Amino acid sequence: MAFAQQLPEQKYEYLDHTADVQLHSWGDNLTEAFEQVAMAMFGYMTTDYDSVEMTDEMEVEAEGEDMMSLLFHFLDEWLFVFSADPFFIPRKVEITEFDNVNFKIKSKGYGETFDIQKHPQGTEVKAITYSNMQIYDNDEMHEVFVIIDI
Repeated sequence: MAFAQQLPEQKYEYLDHTADVQLHSWGDNLTEAFEQVAMAMFGYMTTDYDSVEMTDEMEVEAEGEDMMSLLFHFLDEWLFVFSADPFFIPRKVEITEFDNVNFKIKSKGYGETFDIQKHPQGTEVKAITYSNMQIYDNDEMHEVFVIIDI
């Protein structure tokens, strides 16, 4: 069953970094910036992200001790979902609950099982890192920078 989900506007880019890649995302609020950075990570993992159909749904929860660890664990949990069997790749990630006081996130991903015949493999993401991680959340900007180990 296909989910009637409209894809959000792409609000992320890839920045060069020595031996790794830096994901940069932004949004109208911090929630959207977090959603966008997750989609940026998956977009890097396949060379044709548009081929991912939203036929299934997966839920992911994450928590941390502060905003940086929350971001780290949020992305790490989604990376685990991709690495577990079956290999699920979301085309859209939507945060359903964002508790920035107790540092907890509940999210849903809409996508399908990764199929190498359908989804050309991009670059393998080995891990999320804290290296140069940045979160900006104020009246003027809502941005996230994360370096992923490839």
